[in-house]
Amino acid sequence: MNARVMPSWAAGASLQRDEFPFSDEEFERVRLLIHQHAGIVLTPSKRDMAYGRLVRRLRACGALSFGDYLGRVGRDGAERERFINALTTNLTSFFREGHHFDALGVHMKALAQASPRRLRIWCAAASTGEEPYSLAITACEAFARLDPPVEIIASDIDTDALAQCVRGQYPAEKTEGLANGRLQRHFVRREPGGEVQYEVRPELRRLVSFRRINLLDRSWPLSGAFDAIFCRNVMIYFDKPARQLIARRFAPLLLPQGRLYIGHSESLADLADLYRPLGRTVYEPVGACRA
Repeated sequence: MNARVMPSWAAGASLQRDEFPFSDEEFERVRLLIHQHAGIVLTPSKRDMAYGRLVRRLRACGALSFGDYLGRVGRDGAERERFINALTTNLTSFFREGHHFDALGVHMKALAQASPRRLRIWCAAASTGEEPYSLAITACEAFARLDPPVEIIASDIDTDALAQCVRGQYPAEKTEGLANGRLQRHFVRREPGGEVQYEVRPELRRLVSFRRINLLDRSWPLSGAFDAIFCRNVMIYFDKPARQLIARRFAPLLLPQGRLYIGHSESLADLADLYRPLGRTVYEPVGACRA
């Protein structure tokens, strides 16, 4: 993506808004900044979304215009982080694409039988926490105990989402898809101010640690190898070179019997030298993968 070239769709007049004008050039700067710092590709259809989310930041920091605000993003690391948070999409739910959790449970049992040890899982797009806590519940069920020998590292680029992960508190509507047994075993019902919420139990929290990781960073603050990596429905927001780079960097982090789980609309077909498909967007490493 050459973000310095003005594409044909942006050749018209500036798009005026009631509160702040948002010119073609300013939208191009937004696209360039989010691609540069987070790898996210904003398509032309996301222009209204970008305006709606960023205008809140303009108001919050008292910026006089989009130009003024984007200048601050370039200079101020803290505002750059808020800019990334604003444009990050956190669409998730408990046990989303449930067949992956079924497959993981079977895989964990097989690994435990072959060689009893502590298993390690990296959830590389934790969003607001529903996925890593679903992984923790899966581990508890696979081992039939609340303290399974499993370590889950959950990461995301969005610090606001990670704060929600750490709180582990969800409104009732977020837990509607959970079976009653799972809800009762792994959550505590709270009613702050009369509003029903469900809080993740301490036993589940102890299985998960959270950290901020930008998948485009040159190095990741991780050590050791993993039995499973979940990176689902995030690579669709990157361009092809970034997707391939990230997927290649996952390979040496997987143990020989490890698994990589990606989203239902994603594919690793162009990385057949590194990954072998096992069906339904689950992959295993080919041989001894190297970076």
